[in-house]
Amino acid sequence: MSHAGPPGSLNDHDEVFRLVFEAAPNGIVVIDESGTVVLVNRQAEKMFGYERQEFIGLRIEDLVPERLRPAHVRHREEFSQSPSQRAMGIGRDLRARRKDGSEFPVEIGLTPVRSPTGMLVVSSIVDTTERTRTENELRRYAAELERSNADLRNFAHVASHDLREPLRKITAFGDRLRKHCEEALDERGRDYLQRMTDASHRMQGLIEDLLAFSRVSMHRLPAGDVDLNEVLDTVLEDLEIGIGETGAVIERTQSLPLIQADRSQMGQLFQNLVGNALKFHQPGQPPRLVVTATSPTPGRVRLEFRDHGIGFEPRYAERVFGIFQRLHGRNEYEGTGVGLAICRKIVELHHGTITALGEPGVGATFVLDLPLQQPGSPAP
Repeated sequence: MSHAGPPGSLNDHDEVFRLVFEAAPNGIVVIDESGTVVLVNRQAEKMFGYERQEFIGLRIEDLVPERLRPAHVRHREEFSQSPSQRAMGIGRDLRARRKDGSEFPVEIGLTPVRSPTGMLVVSSIVDTTERTRTENELRRYAAELERSNADLRNFAHVASHDLREPLRKITAFGDRLRKHCEEALDERGRDYLQRMTDASHRMQGLIEDLLAFSRVSMHRLPAGDVDLNEVLDTVLEDLEIGIGETGAVIERTQSLPLIQADRSQMGQLFQNLVGNALKFHQPGQPPRLVVTATSPTPGRVRLEFRDHGIGFEPRYAERVFGIFQRLHGRNEYEGTGVGLAICRKIVELHHGTITALGEPGVGATFVLDLPLQQPGSPAP
């Protein structure tokens, strides 16, 4: 009859340790100073395919592929000279060998332990086969997606570019037909001619916007110092006629910061947002746009373009950024529905985010969060 001793005795602690050791989810292999296996748990047996009586007494190099054993011996000797807790295999292709000779990827944590009989090394081993397979699949899918996106961008650029010439001819011959033959046409013929001309103009706008979107998507971002005040000033000068005709009021509540960005893309971004406010204003009221800049997060700027226009339903806050997405009929407001899609693409290329807030009859606010310095760029 065995005597476990009183509760909390050494025997109890030994039993708890044994249960925890055997139940550990990682394989645990303990070796002595000579590199001989002296203790393993159940998970290590399952991982390497050895019965426990076979496992005990193996050299640790027996668990390493043959081609890697010489290097492993050197690493073990270096470790024994300066033992310390460390991780192995993270970010590296570390391999282990099963009893049947098959290999599998692992990550290993090493912990030196001094015992009465000498130095022991506890190896906690994780089989990363499934994780490695998943990571490889994700990398493959990402590469395929990037190739697909590149093909799509190239197609959009080439197709839209090649469409411009035949469309230009349609428009030109339509204009000639109107100039030389309009009087010979009856009312129905003139209506058909007008519809053809209107359609060609709309198609021209779609092609130009598609080209602009593809150019942004294909553009490699050169990071340079850009004063956003100067960018906004230039945009307001370019839109001076539209601002004057509508009586628009553009306010800047504080100075905008200097950031690392592509200047031309920042100009396109600001022009689209200001132009959006000019277009979607309340009927009978002059457009009003307020531009603010804050820095709620160190190293980043939050820009807000808040107008007092017609606004939109909050449920459309994501839809407005879709390419060729329109919330209003073509007869109500001009445009192709590409402008805000270009804005999002530009912001994402600059490692930022753009969101939209809207309320019908109150207005819309576009919130941009941008880094002051582009990742990977040297600090100023």
